[in-house]
Amino acid sequence: MFSLRNVLPNTRCLIRAYSLQVETTSLYNFHLKNKGKIVNFGGFLLPVQYNDQSIVNSHVFTRKNASIFDVSHMLQTEIRGKHCIEFIESLCTADIQSLKNGNGTLTIFTNETGGILDDLIVTKIDEETLYIVSNAAMKQQDQQIMMHGLNNYKKHHNPNAKIEINFLEPRERALVALQGPKAAQALQKLTETDLSSLYFMNSIESVVGNVKNCRITRCGYTGEDGFELSIPAAKAENIVEMLLENVNVKLAGLGARDSLRLEAGLCLYGSDINSTTTPVEAALTWLVAKRRRTEVNFPGAPEILKQIKQGSQIKRIGLTLDSGPPARHGAQILSEDGESLGEVTSGCPSPSLNNKNIAMGYVKTDFSKIGTKVNLKIREKLYKGAVVKMPFVQTNYYVKQKV
Repeated sequence: MFSLRNVLPNTRCLIRAYSLQVETTSLYNFHLKNKGKIVNFGGFLLPVQYNDQSIVNSHVFTRKNASIFDVSHMLQTEIRGKHCIEFIESLCTADIQSLKNGNGTLTIFTNETGGILDDLIVTKIDEETLYIVSNAAMKQQDQQIMMHGLNNYKKHHNPNAKIEINFLEPRERALVALQGPKAAQALQKLTETDLSSLYFMNSIESVVGNVKNCRITRCGYTGEDGFELSIPAAKAENIVEMLLENVNVKLAGLGARDSLRLEAGLCLYGSDINSTTTPVEAALTWLVAKRRRTEVNFPGAPEILKQIKQGSQIKRIGLTLDSGPPARHGAQILSEDGESLGEVTSGCPSPSLNNKNIAMGYVKTDFSKIGTKVNLKIREKLYKGAVVKMPFVQTNYYVKQKV
């Protein structure tokens, strides 16, 4: 019988946190047909793994080949209008204005104290159209941020602004992630778009498998090359089945997605970052664009800029353990002298590193230097570890080579 014990604790926490209301994606019946082990994640019934593969096997297969993940639970949003860029910049830290058409960027919604309300990808389709993907667990909050933000923008900046916000429902648009070093090879067979000229964080509307009105974005959450495909929901199963005709492509679930993103040093909202964490503390200062620092016109700017200048008291770091069990969410991090430094936010054995135990967490900044020796308190016992550079596994994003 399937047990939540088989799932990474980071994912397990989110599964348990959203157990009341449930929705399904357009691929739900497809997951059942393919013997997916379904759990309630972020209010959606999604596969954590499939019967034919363990989480570890899916993880390793993704690193070597390509896997398909149903991420239709993510919130997809389209914002249109002459002032849409200025509006969205009033809510986040990115320089959307300077992006070329068809380019996207990772950014964050922040609150007035500099805390991170969510991380999201904003793609500038053109000067009057934005495409945004944000976290399913924060769906209602993010919708409120954008709707209330629009009211405030009109009230304080431009009362005549004509901006339309369209939240794309999962039953309207599916979102499928194809991740791994053989992802491009598999997808190229289904589209006439030249994927060799589509670089990391580039996005284009295209035809996939004879299905029109698809959006191909070269990005993902695994550290590997890959794509997120926004597809008309009614055609999602057809496209997934066509991709699976390739022997180098398999289905994968949320369990592998979590261990892959941890190896890549990527944060999980609700575990590694939250509304009390600033981008400086989270080692995400690079998300605060240079122009935005000068203009000081995003929520929480004074506190964030103060930390950029003076430093923060705590910092997100990577950890490896010399031996013992994995350090899971909430495990205490201590100095060699026994001083409490902070705690682990995500941790697991790394399938790509021969199951070496890896983790990320927060410590006092004075102890964040690479190579610092620490102790991890796990089940009332101490185990030796060290602060290491992230990502734990080299990322393989498809980026344009500098001449």
